[in-house]
Amino acid sequence: MNAVLRYTIFVLFFFAGRLIFPAECISMHAQNQQTITLTPDHTSLSHVAEDPKADFDVTELILEHLSDTYEWHIVTIGHTHVSIPLPVIVRKSTGQWLLFSSARFEHGHAEYQGFYISEHGDFKGKIVEKNSSGAEVRPWDLSLTKNALSLLISSILLIFMILSCASWYKKRQDKPDEISPKGFVALIEMVITSIIDSVIKPCVGKNYKRYVPYLLTVFFFIFLNNLLGLIPLFPGGANVTGNIAVTCILAIFSFVIVNIFGTKEYWREIFWPEVPLWLKAPIPIMPAIELVGIFTKPFALMIRLFANILAGHSIVLGLTCMIFLTVSLGTALNAGMSFLAVVMAIFISFIELLVAFIQAYVFTLLSAVFIGLSQIEPHHAKH
Repeated sequence: MNAVLRYTIFVLFFFAGRLIFPAECISMHAQNQQTITLTPDHTSLSHVAEDPKADFDVTELILEHLSDTYEWHIVTIGHTHVSIPLPVIVRKSTGQWLLFSSARFEHGHAEYQGFYISEHGDFKGKIVEKNSSGAEVRPWDLSLTKNALSLLISSILLIFMILSCASWYKKRQDKPDEISPKGFVALIEMVITSIIDSVIKPCVGKNYKRYVPYLLTVFFFIFLNNLLGLIPLFPGGANVTGNIAVTCILAIFSFVIVNIFGTKEYWREIFWPEVPLWLKAPIPIMPAIELVGIFTKPFALMIRLFANILAGHSIVLGLTCMIFLTVSLGTALNAGMSFLAVVMAIFISFIELLVAFIQAYVFTLLSAVFIGLSQIEPHHAKH
C-alpha cells in the first residue's frame, strides 16, 4: 500500500511539473543567472531578471499556449523541438490547392509556396499569404490542426470504449442473468444508468428515450475531452473544450434538437403566450422576449463550458507566470513561489478533475432541461 501511495505521489508531482514547466514553453539561460527566456510556442520573449520593470505580457503568454497550432509539440530538448507535423491543406489565390506537411514552416520560422504562419495582427498563429498589395490575407484553410486531431483521437477512443461495452453485453445474451459486469464495463454502466435516471428521465419527460443517444454522447464526448485536456503528454494536452468553436457547435446541436423537435404547444407559447393581450398585441412584447430566449439558451451552454475549461488552464499558466514575475525579487522568494506554484498546480489539477465531470454533467443537464421544455403538451392533455 505504501508503494502504491509513493507511485501516486510521484505521478501527481510529475504531471504537475509538466503543467508548471512545460518543456516546449520554458527554457532558462544560465548566463550570469540574469536572463530568462520564455518561449511560448517557439516565440521568444527575453527579460532581464534584474529589471523589475521588464515587459512581461502574461495575457499574451497564456493566450498563445491555449491557441490552436499546426503541429503537435511534444518536448523541447535544448534548442531541438520534438513535434508531430500535421497536414496542411490550403488554397492559393490562383485557385490551386496545396497539401504539404507543417514541418515545411520549421515551427513557424519559414515560408513555403508563399504561405507562412503570421506572428502578429488579426491572423496571428494562422496560415496567411500576401496579396498583390503586400497585405496579409487568409486563404481557404482546411488543415488538420492540433485541436482537430485531438477531436478525431477522442472520437475514435470514445467509439472504441462504447463498442467494447456493447460487445460485452452482446456476449452476455447467451449467459445466465446472474452474471454482472465488472471493471470498466461496470463503471460505464453505472454512469449511463445514473445520467438516464437522474438527468434525462426527469428533465425530458415521457419521450426521453428518443433523446438518450444524443445526451449520452454529449456527456461522454465532453467528459473525455476534458480529461484529455488535463494530460500534458500526447495524445492529451489539447485545449478542445476550451475552444469556443467546439462549444459553439455543441450548443448548436442542442439548439437544433430543441427547436426542430419542439411540440406545437411549445411554439404556441412562444408566439402567443398566455399573458394579457396588451403584452402580445399590437406590440408583441412577450413573443419578442420568448424569441430572444430561444437563442440565449444555447449561448449560455456555449459560454459556460468554454469559460470554465479555459479558466482552469489559464490558472495553471498564471501560476507559471508567477514564478517569472517574482524572479527579480530574490532567490529565496522566487524559490518559495516556485514551490507554491507546484503545490497549487496539484490542487488545481484535482479541482479540474472535478470540473471535467461537472461541466459535462451540467451541459447534459441543461440540454435535457431545454429539450424537456420544448416537449410541452396541450394543457387539456395534462388533466
